[in-house]
Amino acid sequence: QVQLVESGGGLVQAGGSLRLSCAASGSIFSTSTMGWYRQAPGKQRELVARITSRGSTNYADSVKGRFTISRDNAKNTVYLQMNSLKPEDTAIYYCHFDSSYYLRDYWGQGTQVTVSS
Repeated sequence: QVQLVESGGGLVQAGGSLRLSCAASGSIFSTSTMGWYRQAPGKQRELVARITSRGSTNYADSVKGRFTISRDNAKNTVYLQMNSLKPEDTAIYYCHFDSSYYLRDYWGQGTQVTVSS
């Protein structure tokens, strides 16, 4: 019954910006820590940013100062604002319920971000 639908990806030139959205179904969203992850071809999935139910955030060193994670509990949506994009940001981006063991293996379809040089 829980679903995650990522959107907002696309092709952008280096230095540009994108805003990703993740729409979640289910009543657990407002109390869940949510994370954004990315996976580039041939690489492991890595945590990009995380936001708690109270709005506390943390970021991977590689994106700190450039990316901002936020959430709108009324819309059951988590966002990732990505600025000053670099080619190394190219990956499929996924959101995730980070505070749920039950949903630890559940991932949506992801959204492709491609940054050209």
